[in-house]
Amino acid sequence: MTATQPLQGRTIMVTGAGYGIGREAALTYARAGATVLLLGRTQEALNDTYDLIEAEQLPQAAVLPFDLETSEETPYQQLAQLIEEHFGHLDGLLLNAGVLGQRTPIDNYHADTWLKVMQINVNGQFLLIKHLLPLLHKAAADASILFTSSSVGRTGRAYWGAYSVSKFATEGLMQVLAQELENTSNIRVNAINPGATRTTMRAAAYPVENPANVTAPSAIMPLYLHLMSPAAIGIHGQSLDAQGENAFLID
Repeated sequence: MTATQPLQGRTIMVTGAGYGIGREAALTYARAGATVLLLGRTQEALNDTYDLIEAEQLPQAAVLPFDLETSEETPYQQLAQLIEEHFGHLDGLLLNAGVLGQRTPIDNYHADTWLKVMQINVNGQFLLIKHLLPLLHKAAADASILFTSSSVGRTGRAYWGAYSVSKFATEGLMQVLAQELENTSNIRVNAINPGATRTTMRAAAYPVENPANVTAPSAIMPLYLHLMSPAAIGIHGQSLDAQGENAFLID
């Protein structure tokens, strides 16, 4: 590990690694020396991220197609077994994958869409964590779990429906897990609210917004890298903003 490669020799999984913040985080972690496990639903998008990592001759990544809409527990068990067989452990987990659902009043919300959002944004995250925790406990030194939060997961907002509720649940899951692991392991648990960021989800939520006026994912990566690295030891159980007046400042 060096100052320029704080993740050298580490194995880190990024969910939703095919697009937006997930892709940028995967590249950031690979540039910092990590072997990145690219997990997502769309093989083609994951392959594109893999190719970007290969083009820079960074540590070889692994592509793991996986659908978090799956509610059966067996695929999650099999995923953990696969990672253990090939990598032995995990040093970090960025839970970035998520879906927006509908922007509509509750009385107009489609029940099947609501259940899908909650499965992908909450239940799938729980199942991943449950089965990957043993691999994080095997990290040689410290390990980091990062959830993805949102401002609408701290204060409810009209018409944000299941997405808002799922982010409230994400904040709660982070807090519960952080308390369970505090003083009992070397795993730290935190959440990042990325803020307004130029992604396909942002474009779907705000279709008339000019994307040129929205922060690029690369601009918020310093926080993602800091919290995944040993420099963040001691930061635990916090929900931090990547942008805005309450943005976490890195020394």
